[in-house]
Amino acid sequence: MPTLVAPVMGTTVSLDVRDPSVGPEVLDAAVATLAELEARFTTYRETSEIRRLDRGELALEDAHPDVREVLAACAVLRAESGGAFDANRDGHLDPSGYVKGWAAERAAEVLRRAGAQNFALNVGGDIVCSGEPEPGRPWRVGVRDPDDAARVVLVLGVRNGAVATSGLYERGAHVTDPRTGAVPTHWRSVTVLAPDLATADAIATAALAMGEPGPAWAAARPGCEVAAIDADGRLFTSPGLEATRVA
Repeated sequence: MPTLVAPVMGTTVSLDVRDPSVGPEVLDAAVATLAELEARFTTYRETSEIRRLDRGELALEDAHPDVREVLAACAVLRAESGGAFDANRDGHLDPSGYVKGWAAERAAEVLRRAGAQNFALNVGGDIVCSGEPEPGRPWRVGVRDPDDAARVVLVLGVRNGAVATSGLYERGAHVTDPRTGAVPTHWRSVTVLAPDLATADAIATAALAMGEPGPAWAAARPGCEVAAIDADGRLFTSPGLEATRVA
């Protein structure tokens, strides 16, 4: 049963595939897909399509279909969140709040097409889960304490779904409310369980930026459940999330 850890997408990616028929070359192909998408979407390389679009050197109609797909999804999220999610940050194009989860799902499709049914794909702490690590047991996904990296505040049992957390405790003030430019302070972290990681990642980011109403808004999104930790360290969970809680 192959596993793989690799640096890609500006973070560490780990894959754990429990299907014995799937070889290590499939995991390599999944990571290669992430690397290809990183090159297309990164804001840290002047040659990426996102940077070229931002500078006006590339017209949207001439961009790769992936880019048009992602930016269209970001526009929908911006409308649905009332502007709390926005792919334009500080006057520059930056869809990274959606791209990481979306790219992870593309890599997961590489695994599925090769016959993988039971796997976990972790991209910098955000996770796509499929099937079971062993019969009768779900994948266990922990949500950390924002104040203590060694402490887990709850554990979710996930068979087919994705979990993403947005918070300010590791990367500082990297999330702001696009409507005001303010750094959110009401919630220390927001975790979203959703059918796919593109949704989970973007909804968690928007909910954190939104402030106090964010988790309730996120829990009302189709297929989404939420756990949120406030500035005082109190944990709030949606009823559906409690149904998946194993610890």
